[in-house]
Amino acid sequence: MSTPSSLPDFRRRQWLAAAASGAACAALPAALRAQGAYPDKPVKMIVPMPPGGATDGMARLIALKLGERWGQSVVVENRAGAGAIIGTQAVARAAPDGYTFGLVISSHTINPAVRSTLPYDTLKDFTPLTQLGSAVIALVAHPGFAASDVAGLIKIARAEPGRLEYASLGVGTATHVAGELLKVKAGIDLTHVPYNGSAPAYNDLLPGRVKVGFVILESALPHIQSGRLKLLAITNGKRSPSHPEFPTIAETVPGYAYESIFGFVAPAGLPPAIAQKLSADLIATVKRPEVVRQLNAWGTDVVGSTPEQFGGFIRREIEETRDVVRNAGIKLME
Repeated sequence: MSTPSSLPDFRRRQWLAAAASGAACAALPAALRAQGAYPDKPVKMIVPMPPGGATDGMARLIALKLGERWGQSVVVENRAGAGAIIGTQAVARAAPDGYTFGLVISSHTINPAVRSTLPYDTLKDFTPLTQLGSAVIALVAHPGFAASDVAGLIKIARAEPGRLEYASLGVGTATHVAGELLKVKAGIDLTHVPYNGSAPAYNDLLPGRVKVGFVILESALPHIQSGRLKLLAITNGKRSPSHPEFPTIAETVPGYAYESIFGFVAPAGLPPAIAQKLSADLIATVKRPEVVRQLNAWGTDVVGSTPEQFGGFIRREIEETRDVVRNAGIKLME
């Protein structure tokens, strides 16, 4: 058998090219098998909110459908507390192997704007995967509340400054920012009552211990439809395509607009091939027609952005939220 050294130059080049091509062809199936093997065991989705609320329900829907796509279980782990910091920190500290990723909410971009210190760097310690979408925030009230619209609420608030309380889903959450923004834009004084998620907030809203609240529309719809709560308005700048019958705060308070976002991130340092597959599979999952229909029914508009788009969105949102926080005067005790 001839060896490269015994062949003429042009023959040697042909031999080396053929050898390289053969090696590449041999390596390709192995690479494809390695890529196709992920995931080969259950994957954990960390949710920084308690079970039973709107965010948890959405996360479990995505986990179920993603698990069906993979043929592997996607286990939801609720790590609530500290304005979503506990759960988000757990994602940042997880091994960057694709077997742990997390849902992030508006707190992901609010926290850097309202807190002087965080146990992670929002821009450096995560691999953006996709923005799932944006959820409609609703301003709701107990049926016994004297007002049935935003104009009536403003009138009540102005009559007795600081006496009217509003519930939110936690300090530094999108619902908190939405409430404080209303105070600034409408020139009224409301007292903030934060709760650790939707379930405990409804424990006080439904019996009327707190008369009004900013909550995610998804979780409020059953209570609105049953008459246990009434909807005063939504916080979007324009009426939601999913629920065009619901008025916006902006129709009474010009210039008011705020929305809640959802997305997925993984720890920094995730191998590019795994990051690409995880992102692509999440996007394909949230864009399944039955998933879109369900999310729209819950008041969530699906986005399904690329990792690059989501990363850019996070950067822009942090800067814009700093302006909102500064204008609203939100301050957190740390």
